[in-house]
This record gives sequence, structure tokens and C-alpha cells, in this order.
Amino acid sequence: MKATGIVRYLDSLGRVVVSKELRRVLDIADGSPMEIYSEGDKIILKKYAPGCFICGETEPEKLKPFQSKLVCTDCIKSVVEHFER
Repeated sequence: MKATGIVRYLDSLGRVVVSKELRRVLDIADGSPMEIYSEGDKIILKKYAPGCFICGETEPEKLKPFQSKLVCTDCIKSVVEHFER
């Protein structure tokens, strides 16, 4: 993780501003969906990428839609092999 030297404060609603320059560098457009989660004592904010509902794979070439969910080709193979036994 690269240190940016930028410190931002939460407002009274718990919001924090990500600077326009940082959003430009990271290719995050206005209105982009963001994923927020915690790891230990850190809050992680990253661009949302829809993924396989089984394993979380996010590589677009590997994802196939199935009943309004995304499933990666590896998981499809695994499920097929499981039920062919």
C-alpha cells in the first residue's frame, strides 16, 4: 500500500472525501460503486467489481451469468464434475 500523505476527517455523518486527483489516478469516476469492508483495524475502500457468487473471481472473461448471478468458468467446471461423479 502506497502512502499518499493525505489525511481526511470524517464529517458528522461519517463521510470522508476522496480527492479528485486520487480518484483520477485510480480511474474512479463520479458515481462509481465502491466496496467497503474491514481487515483487522483497517477500513478498506476499493472499486466494486462484481464477481463469482461462489468464489469471488472478478476477471470479466471468466464470468458467466446464471439466474441473475455471476459464476466463473472454474466453479462451473467444479460443480459439473461434482454432480457427474
